[in-house]
Amino acid sequence: MKKFLISIFSVGLFLTAPLAFGQKMELNVSKSSIVWTGKKIGGSHTGNVQFHSGYLTKSGDRFVKGEFVVDMTSLSNTDLEDEGLRAKLIGHLKSDDFFSVEKYPTATLVIKNGVKVNDSTWKFEGTLTIKGISNPVSFEATADGQVFKGVLTVDRSQFDVRYGSKSFFDNLGDNLIYDDFDLAFEVSFE
Repeated sequence: MKKFLISIFSVGLFLTAPLAFGQKMELNVSKSSIVWTGKKIGGSHTGNVQFHSGYLTKSGDRFVKGEFVVDMTSLSNTDLEDEGLRAKLIGHLKSDDFFSVEKYPTATLVIKNGVKVNDSTWKFEGTLTIKGISNPVSFEATADGQVFKGVLTVDRSQFDVRYGSKSFFDNLGDNLIYDDFDLAFEVSFE
């Protein structure tokens, strides 16, 4: 009888475990995207960077954790037509002047909380790590089923990305590159 009760208790724990610990949603990397936009005096550049992996865990009516890893080696440019100029820009962005990709091949966003703002909008809070430096971030995303879309604006000066930044250098004139850059994302979960 004792073994029977233990078995029933164990089965009950197994069946309720997903509810107690949350529902984990895995990122569909091939159906997810990030488009970056950086602005400078007189123009801007745009490109892509790919997800390496990711997940969100939902418990009840909120997200309780998550993590997204971005492959910084996949950094690309989409607005320059000239192959040489495109390669030069990407090489510069991957260099120590910007993202030090050889030393830091990934960037990470750890989600700590996600709450519903209205029927289709969620507000997320977490920690973004670029070049080994972590800072808190918050952003909103709209949901359509298992797909979330939004824009995360990042202040690169908080991550020691110095080149052409007025936060680190004076008298840049036309060589000024704005500190804020946008990451427009679309993430799809399985």
